Amino acid sequence: MDTDIRTLSTDLTEALQSYIERRLYFSLGRFGRRVGRVRVRITDVNGPRGGADKSCHISAELWPSGKTLLQQAADPNLYVAIGRATKGISRSFARALGRNLERRRKRETVRFSRQCQY
Repeated sequence: MDTDIRTLSTDLTEALQSYIERRLYFSLGRFGRRVGRVRVRITDVNGPRGGADKSCHISAELWPSGKTLLQQAADPNLYVAIGRATKGISRSFARALGRNLERRRKRETVRFSRQCQY
């Protein structure tokens, strides 16, 4: 999994970077080579004013189709926002792969039924 982590309006500490990488590994690691490039953007919208303004944007490529999945979460606590976004991208990946599996099954079923008709 190729990850690109960037922060805007906040500092990327070593602890924050390792937390993001660990959450991504736990969320997307089970998909193995199906995960392409993963981009994480951390922003603090209001800066020092506070509020529910810390957001995490995650985009991940699904291989081999090249489809990009997006997930966003915002919370006053940055770690909670990261946790919600990684959990959401994991669910999005599972749904996308499930749809692909259903399409393959339908194609195989159609092929099989055509072979039986002859």
